[in-house]
Amino acid sequence: MFPPCALPMLSSCRPLNALVGSDTQCMSEAPTRRLILIALLLGAVGGCNLVRDATTRLPGPRMYEKGAAVIEGIRAFEQRIGFQPTDNFLNPTRETESYPFCGFASRLVLPYTYEDPSIHWQSSTATESDCRQLAGEGMDVYFGQSEAIGEIGAPVTPSMLAGSLVRFVYLVIHEDCHDQYDFPRGIEEALCNVIAYNAMVEYATENERPGFLERTAMRRYAERESERTRAAKALYEELERLYARFGRKEISAQALMDERAKVFGRVEKALALERGSVTNVRIANEMTYSRHFPFLESVFKAHDRDLARTVFFFRRVDALKPSRASILKQLRLKSEESLEFIRAHEAAVLETIRKELDAAKLRLP
Repeated sequence: MFPPCALPMLSSCRPLNALVGSDTQCMSEAPTRRLILIALLLGAVGGCNLVRDATTRLPGPRMYEKGAAVIEGIRAFEQRIGFQPTDNFLNPTRETESYPFCGFASRLVLPYTYEDPSIHWQSSTATESDCRQLAGEGMDVYFGQSEAIGEIGAPVTPSMLAGSLVRFVYLVIHEDCHDQYDFPRGIEEALCNVIAYNAMVEYATENERPGFLERTAMRRYAERESERTRAAKALYEELERLYARFGRKEISAQALMDERAKVFGRVEKALALERGSVTNVRIANEMTYSRHFPFLESVFKAHDRDLARTVFFFRRVDALKPSRASILKQLRLKSEESLEFIRAHEAAVLETIRKELDAAKLRLP
């Protein structure tokens, strides 16, 4: 699910009132609603805060008829690399411009991912002021809009059509990728970005596909977002060390906030974000897409950068990974929403990937 990027029109996906009702119950107290809201974030990941230039700003389809033609070409490409058909983006909508999302958490806690139960996702928050009012004092808030959301047969929204070409192509591939697998979000978000970035470049270089400017735009997008991902990971880990010192009572809460502000400034610069827009919730969202990206990219490279082989490999891993029920039983946990389960689930899948690499006698670069 996505919120893919997340950001000023990035990390979430669907009208909260329409999809999860009008109450303001915390998503952590309503698992089904929480999953739907988290899905919003899925669409915001790699393309939310792109550092743009003349090529990456190439306009998107604008009209649905043109967008449908682009989607048709993408779907033909997806089929060739082994994707199964999805019901995403089959129809347009004029009723939903974009999908708002609202999440908040204590400033004294650094969430592990956007699924971390320390983040409270709210279901009926249409504006940032509403989100901040619900959060109250002492909380980090992350509010934004997402153009699209996958895995629920979402339509093509006006904001999706009005965005850049690279963002449009990215959204289709990334969201369709989510329908191919059932991995933990911390694995699937990163994997679908590895696949999407490389698929965009390959799709754009095919015969009779986009011209020079379009090819250049997609290549630059993929390169920059890969770099951005690594920067987000490194900066999150810097924050992680800072919060660990606070946890050991080596620094005060005020010292934590002072040092955190310095790191946030570097995050804004590295990720090209607006001044004052970084919060713990936002950086946790970024880390959901970034933590395992380098490893999963290395798996792609181990398959000679062959998308079809990579898609097939991870489909096999998906079939062989331990079930959620077995992990719960092994750890004697009661809830899949606990942080302990989220970490263990990711670890179990990573171990399955390594075993399958060994079985295939593949070496990571």
